[in-house]
Amino acid sequence: MGKKVKKEVEPPPKDVFDPLLIESKTAATVVLMLSSPEEEVLAKACDAIYKFASKGDENKVTLLGLGAVEHLYKLISHEDPIVRRNAMMVFGIMASNHDVKKLLRELDVTNALLSHLVPEEDVVIHEFATLCLAQMAVEYTTKVQIFEQGGLEPLIRLLDSPDPDVKKNSVECIYLLVQDFQSRAAVSELNVIPPLLELLKSEYPVIQLLALQTLEVISKDRETRIILGENQGLDCLLKILETNEFNDLHVEALAVLGNCLEDVHAMQLIQQTGGLKKLLSFVGDSTVPDIQKNAAKAIAKAAYDSENRKILNEEEVENCLINLLEIDNDGVKVAASQAISAMCENLSSKRVFGLQGIPQLVELLSSNNEEVKEAAVIALANLTTASHSNSSTVAEAEGIEPLVKTLNAQRDGAVANAAAVLTNMAMQEPLRLSIQSHGAMSALAEPLRSTNSQVQSRAALLVAALGCDADARAELRNAGGLGPLVELLHSKNKEVRRNACWAVMVCASDELTAVELCRLGALDILEEINLSTGRKNNFSEAALEKLLDNNLSQKYSQMGYLSSSNIITDGFYDYGQIKPGIKLLSLEELSMQELTDRRATIFINAKPQEDVLAVEEKPQNSSYEQTTLSPVSRKSSREKSSLLVSPVEEKQEPPGRRSSFSKSSSREKGLRKGKGKKEEEKMIDVTQVISKVQDEINQENAQWQAPPDFILLDYINDASKTILPLTTTREQVVALAQFVADKMGGAIEKEKLHDFSWELHISEIEYELKSNVVPIGKVKKGTFYHRALLFKVIADRIGIGCSLVRGEYNRAWNEVKLVDDSPQGVTGLLLPPQEYIVDLMFEPGFLMKQGSAEADQYKRI
Repeated sequence: MGKKVKKEVEPPPKDVFDPLLIESKTAATVVLMLSSPEEEVLAKACDAIYKFASKGDENKVTLLGLGAVEHLYKLISHEDPIVRRNAMMVFGIMASNHDVKKLLRELDVTNALLSHLVPEEDVVIHEFATLCLAQMAVEYTTKVQIFEQGGLEPLIRLLDSPDPDVKKNSVECIYLLVQDFQSRAAVSELNVIPPLLELLKSEYPVIQLLALQTLEVISKDRETRIILGENQGLDCLLKILETNEFNDLHVEALAVLGNCLEDVHAMQLIQQTGGLKKLLSFVGDSTVPDIQKNAAKAIAKAAYDSENRKILNEEEVENCLINLLEIDNDGVKVAASQAISAMCENLSSKRVFGLQGIPQLVELLSSNNEEVKEAAVIALANLTTASHSNSSTVAEAEGIEPLVKTLNAQRDGAVANAAAVLTNMAMQEPLRLSIQSHGAMSALAEPLRSTNSQVQSRAALLVAALGCDADARAELRNAGGLGPLVELLHSKNKEVRRNACWAVMVCASDELTAVELCRLGALDILEEINLSTGRKNNFSEAALEKLLDNNLSQKYSQMGYLSSSNIITDGFYDYGQIKPGIKLLSLEELSMQELTDRRATIFINAKPQEDVLAVEEKPQNSSYEQTTLSPVSRKSSREKSSLLVSPVEEKQEPPGRRSSFSKSSSREKGLRKGKGKKEEEKMIDVTQVISKVQDEINQENAQWQAPPDFILLDYINDASKTILPLTTTREQVVALAQFVADKMGGAIEKEKLHDFSWELHISEIEYELKSNVVPIGKVKKGTFYHRALLFKVIADRIGIGCSLVRGEYNRAWNEVKLVDDSPQGVTGLLLPPQEYIVDLMFEPGFLMKQGSAEADQYKRI
């Protein structure tokens, strides 16, 4: 038998410490424990830090300051699963702090976090790793890191996790990532649609909401919308809308559906299944503003496609949108107006809105909300474009006044589109006159000063539409709108420049406005534009021509030519040739200058005597001896004559008392004389005060006008009596030439031309008038340019067509077109008119055929 041996228990090694329970109430001590080599200590330290950090943001900052984040970063990859899990839990909740996130980015923790999203990892680690990633993904740089490190694929895989927290964190992270276009393009290829649609069935509303928000972002991509349709996503969205329990998800579901409706295929699919009718009915029945707003936005998105517009029209979407305009919510009104704008491209819809929607839109123009006002006026702009009936409906809805007020709205879009609506309406004359009567031209002065190119362009276009009426041009001129309009000619924007040229062309239709435009520099700018092949346009050339045709003084000084259609009227003056870029002063400005030795400015003013403003002080003869260049005002003359009547003169006695007074005694006379002195002194004081006040009134009311030239008026009357009765134009031209020459010093022998001292004569007139501005009637010894001007003036008044051409060295001549007699023996032959130069100097009435030696010699020195 064997001997039984007793086994002895070996004592523990001397270097092993018995288990010790450590309690600490300071965070610093616990953070130090994160450096322990023992898994149990590390796990408990992480657990304690997790509880401490969960209590608030201040504790997270404390831990950050103690260096806990750096230790935890090492521990999330620890080989012990418990240590790794507990460290990841701390990481997840710490990442909500801004400063912690900043440090995490510096440590580049995303790669480490993503490495733990593998299927074999603990679900708690999945939860807190995705939580940390979701909190960090709000920053753009982190989104890029997660995408570049392949984070989308494991996150999408975790959407099928059995743990709802993992699902929630993963879908939230994906939602943040797809805000960037790179991630948005990549998720479709990673088949994200099916798991997202599955999340819509979750029992947790927050997960459903995040899934819808993610679908709303990614469904902006057409490829994603196709995949969504293939996976019955549209049905899923419509079911959410039909379920009252999901009313908290209706807004987001509509947003996704709105993106899907942009595709014709999806729209047709929804219509075929009856979903579109359900959708519109749902919107009509809803009382939730956000739902109504999103529905209108969805319709607006869909309506940008012509086929979609057709489908929506078939489903009578117009009634739905018109009803939404009545909702007492600004956001809904804006969205509905935008949808109406989009649907206007469909002519059938445009007619429906014109009959029913315009009054509501006009009412919105008075809204205090600028965004509502802008959306409404954009809709009206689209409704009235190429639609006379809708334009009339706007007027019938009393929309003109609010539209004119909108020209000075705060938002540029509102201003630009208000101008567009008014331009559309102005195509009809009755509406144009109504717009004008509401002060539209005055209101345009401010938009013309805008820095927004769309506002500038639309404002200039409206000026062009309204400026065909003289009253409108005067209103714009008085409102100071011509200055900013001229400035727009400098615009680098092609459309602005074109519309500004158009407006200038229209506004230059009357002399007053044309002169003012020239004064503001429009002429120089237009000339510069027309020299540039890249900047000129059809309207710039027409504007320049119109400007000159209605400012003949400027045209003749600059171009040296007036055609037969350029009729010289009162107020014209010949300043002489001016160089390009030199500003032509007005006749008033020239008359205010002191006498100089420069050539005289010859002006035309043949107003009849009854048209002269100072009718009360009409000259006894037609001479010009008492005429001076001074302000004249009919109003001030009348006021002065009435105000200066003395009280004694106003209060006249009856005839009987006057006769008895004349026979009164000397005593009575003496008494009256003494009393009369005081009254007379009082009357003088009153008269002085009245005179002083009246002088001020005269200065305010006086409007400068050139004095009438009664001599010229007599010339025109005489020519009408003696020349008009002549049977042929040729005879009239010859007779007028002789008439003009007779008034200007008669015929001059060519050899004695240098002895014809016309310069001295003109100088004497200037000295007499103390001015360089001389009426043509005063010129009795005139040279070529005086005679040619007088010929043109009289010819224009009596209906003889002729042009006026300036040559060099005081030369000028008239060109007329005459039809020559048929050759002898030939009858009924219509010959084309020939152009002739009229001799006014040497052989008055001699007609020289254009291009002949005589004509060329006449033009030369």
